[in-house]
Amino acid sequence: MTDELNQAQVYVDANGSLVINAPFWKALGLARDTLIAHLKEGTLVLEKQSTIKQRLKARFSTLSKGKSLATELMAERRMEANRENDIW
Repeated sequence: MTDELNQAQVYVDANGSLVINAPFWKALGLARDTLIAHLKEGTLVLEKQSTIKQRLKARFSTLSKGKSLATELMAERRMEANRENDIW
C-alpha cells in the first residue's frame, strides 16, 4: 500500500452504511468482502472475515485431531468433583 493510502476518510451515510473510498478498499483487496467490526480500546477495527478465520485456524491448529475438548472438560470436572467428595 502506498503512503497516500495509509489512511482515508470514511463516511457513514444516511442509511448508517460505512462508505470507504474506492482507491482505499481496492488497495486493501476488499471488493465484496464481509468485514467484521469490533471495538478495541475505543477504536473501531474492521477485519476481513477470512483474516479472522485464518487467525483462529492458526490458533487452534495445535489441537489434536479427533480429540474432544468437551470430553476432556467433563473428565476434569468429574475429577474435581471426586476430589471435593473425598474432602467431605
